[in-house]
Amino acid sequence: MMRKLLYYWNRCKVHLCTAFRRRYFKAFGRHSFLGLNTVYLGEQYISIGDNCILGNDSRLTAWDIFGEQHFTPEIIIGNNCNIGQFAHITAINRIVIGNNVLTGTKVLITDNAHGEFTAEQLDVAPFDRLLYSKGAVIIDDNVWIGEKASIMAGVHIGKGAIVAANSVVTHDVPPYSIVAGVPAKVIKQIK
Repeated sequence: MMRKLLYYWNRCKVHLCTAFRRRYFKAFGRHSFLGLNTVYLGEQYISIGDNCILGNDSRLTAWDIFGEQHFTPEIIIGNNCNIGQFAHITAINRIVIGNNVLTGTKVLITDNAHGEFTAEQLDVAPFDRLLYSKGAVIIDDNVWIGEKASIMAGVHIGKGAIVAANSVVTHDVPPYSIVAGVPAKVIKQIK
């Protein structure tokens, strides 16, 4: 009985949190829900489609200002997406997640880093380095991203692809393929 009450109480909290926060987003679809204990920054640059679920304890950050730098970030999440718990999606440029995308827990999707890999930058404390983006991240429809995978800047993941757990994606992923490893490499392709 207690477990059932806790379940319904948590559902009520999710509905209340979503009802309160949705108005701050650039767009927020019907029947979508925000998880508990989530952190949002720059909601005015974030669009979420219909029937989406963002897992508990996730972070969605669109940085328009960092120190003296100014950006015009954009995060677009399509319809019917399920972003797992503890996900971190962060943009200074552009991240587009297509329809029907599923992620495991602790997934990182980022279009930026603290500095470039140069001798001058490495002599500066990481937090004091200028944010840098190699390019937008585009994730096409029907992609499945496994637990603890990292999707890095400038990557395009093709339709129907699967990213294995613990993979670090640093290059484009062809449609209908499976990638795995650090850095991720194609291990199987259907079409």
